[in-house]
Amino acid sequence: MSKMKTLLSVKNLKVNFYTSAGTVKAVDGISFEIAKKEIFALVGESGCGKSTTALAIMRLIPYPGKITEGSIIFENKNLLNASEDKMTKIRGKKISMIFQNPLTSLNPVYRVGNQVAEAIILDNIPKKAAWNKVIELFKGVKIPDAEERVYSYPHELSGGM
Repeated sequence: MSKMKTLLSVKNLKVNFYTSAGTVKAVDGISFEIAKKEIFALVGESGCGKSTTALAIMRLIPYPGKITEGSIIFENKNLLNASEDKMTKIRGKKISMIFQNPLTSLNPVYRVGNQVAEAIILDNIPKKAAWNKVIELFKGVKIPDAEERVYSYPHELSGGM
Protein backbone atom coordinates (compact mmCIF):
# COMPACT_ATOMS: atom_id res chain seq x y z
CA MET A 1 0.00 0.00 0.00
CA SER A 2 1.46 3.39 -0.97
CA LYS A 3 1.71 6.23 1.50
CA MET A 4 -0.97 8.87 0.97
CA LYS A 5 -0.01 12.50 0.43
CA THR A 6 0.11 14.61 3.60
CA LEU A 7 -2.63 17.22 3.61
CA LEU A 8 -1.95 18.77 7.03
CA SER A 9 1.22 18.62 9.08
CA VAL A 10 1.36 20.12 12.56
CA LYS A 11 4.81 20.10 14.16
CA ASN A 12 5.68 21.07 17.74
CA LEU A 13 2.71 23.46 17.99
CA LYS A 14 2.68 25.55 21.15
CA VAL A 15 -0.04 27.98 22.21
CA ASN A 16 0.20 30.14 25.31
CA PHE A 17 -2.32 32.42 26.97
CA TYR A 18 -0.83 35.39 28.79
CA THR A 19 -3.03 36.36 31.73
CA SER A 20 -2.63 38.51 34.82
CA ALA A 21 -2.26 35.26 36.78
CA GLY A 22 0.63 34.15 34.56
CA THR A 23 1.26 32.16 31.40
CA VAL A 24 -0.97 29.19 30.60
CA LYS A 25 0.55 26.63 28.23
CA ALA A 26 -2.66 25.52 26.53
CA VAL A 27 -0.91 23.45 23.84
CA ASP A 28 2.64 22.35 24.55
CA GLY A 29 4.30 20.75 21.54
CA ILE A 30 1.66 18.70 19.70
CA SER A 31 2.66 17.12 16.39
CA PHE A 32 0.61 15.07 13.91
CA GLU A 33 0.01 14.56 10.20
CA ILE A 34 -3.21 13.97 8.32
CA ALA A 35 -3.17 12.41 4.86
CA LYS A 36 -5.65 13.29 2.16
CA LYS A 37 -8.91 11.33 2.66
CA GLU A 38 -7.73 10.10 6.06
CA ILE A 39 -10.19 10.10 8.94
CA PHE A 40 -8.55 11.72 11.95
CA ALA A 41 -9.77 12.21 15.50
CA LEU A 42 -8.13 14.37 18.14
CA VAL A 43 -9.25 13.00 21.50
CA GLY A 44 -8.39 13.76 25.09
CA GLU A 45 -9.81 14.76 28.41
CA SER A 46 -11.56 18.07 28.96
CA GLY A 47 -9.18 21.02 28.97
CA CYS A 48 -6.25 19.21 27.33
CA GLY A 49 -6.07 21.55 24.31
CA LYS A 50 -8.10 19.84 21.57
CA SER A 51 -10.19 22.90 20.70
CA THR A 52 -7.21 25.23 21.11
CA THR A 53 -5.23 23.06 18.67
CA ALA A 54 -8.06 23.24 16.11
CA LEU A 55 -8.42 27.01 16.57
CA ALA A 56 -4.66 27.42 16.15
CA ILE A 57 -4.74 25.50 12.87
CA MET A 58 -7.37 27.96 11.61
CA ARG A 59 -5.45 30.88 13.19
CA LEU A 60 -8.41 31.83 15.37
CA ILE A 61 -6.71 31.90 18.77
CA PRO A 62 -8.46 34.62 20.80
CA TYR A 63 -6.63 37.26 22.82
CA PRO A 64 -4.69 36.90 25.11
CA GLY A 65 -3.58 33.69 23.36
CA LYS A 66 -0.69 33.37 20.98
CA ILE A 67 0.89 30.64 18.86
CA THR A 68 4.44 30.73 20.17
CA GLU A 69 6.16 27.92 18.30
CA GLY A 70 5.74 25.26 15.66
CA SER A 71 4.54 24.94 12.11
CA ILE A 72 1.18 24.30 10.49
CA ILE A 73 1.59 23.14 6.89
CA PHE A 74 -1.60 22.75 4.86
CA GLU A 75 -1.42 21.80 1.18
CA ASN A 76 2.34 22.49 1.34
CA LYS A 77 1.82 26.06 2.60
CA ASN A 78 2.73 27.34 6.05
CA LEU A 79 -0.50 28.75 7.50
CA LEU A 80 1.44 30.72 10.10
CA ASN A 81 2.81 32.88 7.27
CA ALA A 82 -0.48 33.16 5.33
CA SER A 83 -2.22 36.52 5.03
CA GLU A 84 -5.54 37.05 6.79
CA ASP A 85 -7.21 37.23 3.36
CA LYS A 86 -5.78 33.81 2.46
CA MET A 87 -6.91 32.37 5.81
CA THR A 88 -10.43 33.72 5.27
CA LYS A 89 -10.56 31.82 1.95
CA ILE A 90 -9.33 28.61 3.61
CA ARG A 91 -11.61 28.70 6.67
CA GLY A 92 -14.94 27.00 6.11
CA LYS A 93 -14.06 25.90 2.59
CA LYS A 94 -10.99 23.76 3.23
CA ILE A 95 -10.62 23.67 7.01
CA SER A 96 -13.52 23.69 9.44
CA MET A 97 -14.22 22.77 13.02
CA ILE A 98 -17.26 20.89 14.23
CA PHE A 99 -17.71 21.42 17.94
CA GLN A 100 -18.72 18.41 20.01
CA ASN A 101 -21.78 19.83 21.76
CA PRO A 102 -24.63 20.28 19.24
CA LEU A 103 -26.67 22.29 21.76
CA THR A 104 -24.09 25.10 21.79
CA SER A 105 -22.62 24.70 18.29
CA LEU A 106 -25.72 24.74 16.15
CA ASN A 107 -28.65 27.15 15.99
CA PRO A 108 -31.47 25.44 17.93
CA VAL A 109 -34.26 26.72 15.67
CA TYR A 110 -32.89 25.29 12.40
CA ARG A 111 -32.58 21.68 11.33
CA VAL A 112 -29.01 20.35 11.40
CA GLY A 113 -29.04 19.39 7.73
CA ASN A 114 -29.89 22.95 6.69
CA GLN A 115 -27.09 24.35 8.82
CA VAL A 116 -24.49 22.02 7.33
CA ALA A 117 -25.85 22.58 3.80
CA GLU A 118 -25.51 26.33 4.28
CA ALA A 119 -21.73 25.98 4.53
CA ILE A 120 -21.63 23.82 1.40
CA ILE A 121 -23.84 26.21 -0.60
CA LEU A 122 -21.34 29.02 0.17
CA ASP A 123 -18.98 27.13 -2.14
CA ASN A 124 -21.40 27.73 -5.07
CA ILE A 125 -22.86 24.21 -4.88
CA PRO A 126 -26.53 23.91 -5.93
CA LYS A 127 -28.98 23.26 -3.06
CA LYS A 128 -29.90 19.71 -4.13
CA ALA A 129 -26.25 18.71 -4.53
CA ALA A 130 -25.44 20.33 -1.18
CA TRP A 131 -28.25 18.39 0.51
CA ASN A 132 -26.94 15.12 -0.97
CA LYS A 133 -23.46 16.03 0.25
CA VAL A 134 -24.81 16.60 3.78
CA ILE A 135 -26.32 13.10 3.80
CA GLU A 136 -23.03 11.69 2.49
CA LEU A 137 -21.11 13.54 5.24
CA PHE A 138 -23.48 12.27 7.94
CA LYS A 139 -22.98 8.72 6.65
CA GLY A 140 -19.22 9.29 6.52
CA VAL A 141 -19.10 9.99 10.25
CA LYS A 142 -21.43 7.05 10.95
CA ILE A 143 -24.52 8.99 12.02
CA PRO A 144 -27.24 6.32 11.99
CA ASP A 145 -30.21 6.89 9.67
CA ALA A 146 -28.48 9.85 8.03
CA GLU A 147 -31.35 10.45 5.60
CA GLU A 148 -33.69 11.09 8.55
CA ARG A 149 -31.20 12.74 10.93
CA VAL A 150 -30.62 15.67 8.55
CA TYR A 151 -34.16 16.77 9.48
CA SER A 152 -33.39 16.73 13.21
CA TYR A 153 -32.99 19.77 15.40
CA PRO A 154 -29.75 20.04 17.41
CA HIS A 155 -31.43 19.04 20.68
CA GLU A 156 -32.62 15.82 19.02
CA LEU A 157 -29.06 14.62 18.40
CA SER A 158 -27.67 12.33 21.04
CA GLY A 159 -24.14 12.74 22.35
CA GLY A 160 -23.80 8.96 22.12
CA MET A 161 -24.24 8.69 18.34
